[in-house]
Amino acid sequence: MKTIILLCALVIALAAAENPISLNAQQRTKLMELIKTDKDAKARFETLKRAADKALNDKPNPIRVIQGEGKLKTDPVAIKTRESLGDMRKMYFFAYTFAATGDTQYADKAREFILAWSQQNTPTGNPIDETTLDDLFFAFDLTQSQFSPAEKKIAQTWMRKVADTQIAIGMMHARKGDGISKNNWQSHRLKIVGLIGYTLAEKKYIDYSIESFKRQIEVNLRPDGSSIDFHERDALHYHCYDIEPLLELAIAANNNWTNLYTYKSKSGASLEKSVKFLLPFCSGEKKHAEFVKSSVAFDRKRAESGDENYKAGHLFDPKKGGHTLELAAAFDKNLSEVYCQATARTASNYPSWQFVINAARDK
Repeated sequence: MKTIILLCALVIALAAAENPISLNAQQRTKLMELIKTDKDAKARFETLKRAADKALNDKPNPIRVIQGEGKLKTDPVAIKTRESLGDMRKMYFFAYTFAATGDTQYADKAREFILAWSQQNTPTGNPIDETTLDDLFFAFDLTQSQFSPAEKKIAQTWMRKVADTQIAIGMMHARKGDGISKNNWQSHRLKIVGLIGYTLAEKKYIDYSIESFKRQIEVNLRPDGSSIDFHERDALHYHCYDIEPLLELAIAANNNWTNLYTYKSKSGASLEKSVKFLLPFCSGEKKHAEFVKSSVAFDRKRAESGDENYKAGHLFDPKKGGHTLELAAAFDKNLSEVYCQATARTASNYPSWQFVINAARDK
């Protein structure tokens, strides 16, 4: 009885949350029910909860400036950044465990990490460096009911600074007319601004992300489903990296009654088509030798440093398309079969945690 009262109180407390990027109150209730009644969903959640429990005694490790883009894996600055960014997954684990159980110790821990980052990190406007902040946005979205007004203001002020800096740097690149204004950098920029916009329910950020999304579909994606990143890098690795942030933005928009997934540009390009372009390479029907004709010198530099992921000629590993597929499955449940093929998972209703979240969001 105590647990039921606790969960009901949680739902009521969170019911006022607007424009969620994660789960609204009704979806949280559905998530709880899925975990309670479906063995596959329960198994996925227990894995997530174990990760949250393991990190409960950890302390935040925020970094003042995230610096990883353009650096080799062995670069000391990149190593330090990766170590700090380990906080992001922890926040995600804490927040979803709180959402599924109502246990406030997880929300308290998420709040501790979020405030540490909000008070110590300085945004740079580099979307490749800051794209990993999305887990923090999800965590705040799920736990903000547990913040005091003053704490909420700290987090929101920092998030606005992240969004404003992204937009300012993006406008600078657009004025220059360089490739960064339309390749995967822009895709990640739109995700960052859009997630912040929906989390804070701020129209200027939402409008920017949606309008720019439509332009990105026109200039970045082709009617056959391929992307400019695929052609410039000659790598499905970068095709996935390009459309994954667009999928995350589309999911948040869909949760707020805006359909971006099937939106078609004047040329006939769409995010849906770009997902379908990937499918035969994930199912094994087609193969692709990666980076053979890449026009980007840094790809060769990474390969020369010993990074096998960028070695020219290695075949695309279908598993690398797994995250793209589980995100896209939020719009097409039939992708579960291809996902299981690509990742060598046993077929089930919920082969990964993302599928559980997808089901909870399903209208």
